[in-house]
Amino acid sequence: MSWTRRPLTALAVCVLLLTGSAGCGSGGSGPPSAGASASPPGGRLLDGTDEEGRRLREADGRRAPEVGIEVQPETGASWDVRLTVRNFRFSPSGTAPRPVAGRGVAYLFVDGDLVARLRGPEYRLAAHRVPRGTHHVTARLHADDGTVWAVGGKPVQSTADITASRPTGAGGAAAPTGAAPAAVSAAGAPVRTGGHSSPDRGGKAG
Repeated sequence: MSWTRRPLTALAVCVLLLTGSAGCGSGGSGPPSAGASASPPGGRLLDGTDEEGRRLREADGRRAPEVGIEVQPETGASWDVRLTVRNFRFSPSGTAPRPVAGRGVAYLFVDGDLVARLRGPEYRLAAHRVPRGTHHVTARLHADDGTVWAVGGKPVQSTADITASRPTGAGGAAAPTGAAPAAVSAAGAPVRTGGHSSPDRGGKAG
């Protein structure tokens, strides 16, 4: 009798050990780890900044915003700026200052200087902002809280080079002679689009 009871006792201990082991394993692979990997709906705030010192916000790679820029000369020495965006919507004036995926405004720079905040894809760049010489016109996408949308840790932006050559009068403006093809970041491609902008600062909307 004693010989037959020992295997039963050992079997019972073995079953308890296996059950306890399964319970411990299931506790380490539950929903908390899955939830921790989810991306925030407004993008992930990074430690890096752009040239202006504004924080970068990493967008969801599956629906990352894109931008392209095209700049063409107009009569009167001004320039027609047109943006193309994908996976991005311009926020109207009065929008709450919080980040929402795929929304925000475009900041327009000439040679690194901010000239306008655009709430639409078109803008007329005044002649006095483009003196004689070659200039870099950059569009950079921002969230509504002022952070910069980024992909792979780099700002979502696009740059076009333009050249103004002939002086046109006492105002110091120069006549446009054409624009080089846009130098597009990894997150965009230049295509003409329609619509109008409502810049918060600088110039006059097209």
